Amino acid sequence: MAEQRNIIVAVDGSNHSDYAFNWYIEHLYKEGDNIILVYVPELNEMLHSARWNNSVYVNDHDDLKSMLRDEQDRIKKDLEAFAEKLRQHGLGGKVKSVMATKPGEGILKAAEDEHATMLVVGSRGRGLLRRTFMGSVSDYIIHHSHIPVFVCKHPSHHETH
Repeated sequence: MAEQRNIIVAVDGSNHSDYAFNWYIEHLYKEGDNIILVYVPELNEMLHSARWNNSVYVNDHDDLKSMLRDEQDRIKKDLEAFAEKLRQHGLGGKVKSVMATKPGEGILKAAEDEHATMLVVGSRGRGLLRRTFMGSVSDYIIHHSHIPVFVCKHPSHHETH
């Protein structure tokens, strides 16, 4: 009897992560796989982009509470949508939200906590220059993971170097 595989699929609601999830289901899934969809909300990005774009640096407690409440509602909806993906495919598993400063760190922490045997991630297909200066979640995971990583690149994205 084969040992159960704990597969982490990183999801963020993008076309790239949807494609990676579907590719895993169609090509890598084995009956009995325990699928864990991992979502790492980017709260730092939300706070910087929403609040500080239109004002001088002001710390309004009520605004921050409202923004965090709105973000919490959005995260809950996202998690429900990810759980629905599993149900639509008739798959067992779970959805896990992980709070982390950086998505790659959160995904790897979830992989460790869940005793994952493989990670599946999408690739946004950033160009070489942008990836060099900004890094990417998939690059981070590839270089820091202690388990196999499958990076699934969406075929409609053609990058040039």
